[in-house]
Amino acid sequence: MPRIDELRFRAGDLSLAATLTLPDGEDRLPWVLMVPSWLPRTRDGDWDRAAHPGWFAPRASGAPNGLFVRLADALVERGVASLRYDPRGCGESDGSWERSDLFSRIDDARDAIGAMRSRRELDLRRTAIVGHGEGTVVALSVAIGDPAIGALGLIGASARSYRDILRRGVAERDRTGQDRQHPLVAALDRNAEELIERAERREATMTVDVGGIREELNLATWEQSFHTPPLALATMLHRNVVVAHGSRDAWSDPAESRLLVQVLADAGNDPTLELVDGAGHDLAEADDAAIGAFAASLANQMEPRELPPVLLAIEGMS
Repeated sequence: MPRIDELRFRAGDLSLAATLTLPDGEDRLPWVLMVPSWLPRTRDGDWDRAAHPGWFAPRASGAPNGLFVRLADALVERGVASLRYDPRGCGESDGSWERSDLFSRIDDARDAIGAMRSRRELDLRRTAIVGHGEGTVVALSVAIGDPAIGALGLIGASARSYRDILRRGVAERDRTGQDRQHPLVAALDRNAEELIERAERREATMTVDVGGIREELNLATWEQSFHTPPLALATMLHRNVVVAHGSRDAWSDPAESRLLVQVLADAGNDPTLELVDGAGHDLAEADDAAIGAFAASLANQMEPRELPPVLLAIEGMS
């Protein structure tokens, strides 16, 4: 049976809530940090209905567990620990999602990794990051600067500027109606062009009507995302990478992952890509076998890394 540790860690001036899932074993365990997708989400990968109750439709009866819960279960079966956390302003974490930005979320992921390096159960030489949607940018940014990160898993990744991803996503959701039941999604899609224009002018905030309530959003996160395309980051990465993408993703077209894989290969990596037929952005339609296959591929890529002196010292002290 897995061991579950509910914990908090410091991220700048904030305290973020997290769940550490550990398989049985006395040796140091390989471990994975999970970084969620766009818009307010919980550590489980679901929409954040707790801190933002009016932003999302109620959870459908019989809906599967969130993507990160399913992935944590699949990883622990393969002897791999995982940490998933509520982003700032979501779930039980401090702060405000509305006032946060992309770069602060990247720093939060770095802080999560730093907090886990004192855990004696975890193997600092075998660390990976899974990025979902927006988490692609976070995972790539963290891995480029951290030599101890040995592997990345990317789900529903984007490659080009989020300006293009947002426009393509709006068009796809116009066509299919997918996720339009959520007031926040409907509001952002309705105001997408104005949001892009204001963010490009580097205006500080924009107010949108979400379910009849006026909400002020920090535009820095969009402006930063427009100018931080994952494909540019991918040219600087030299790691093992496993990519999965739902064929019916209404947030990032599968062509984005194909492009990202090509850029990663051109940079000297050997990425793998699995297209999950019939699945959307959150892979909710994927069966357990597909989630397990992704977990197994990632676990197989988590080769031990040489640690820099400072992490060798931390490893010795823990």
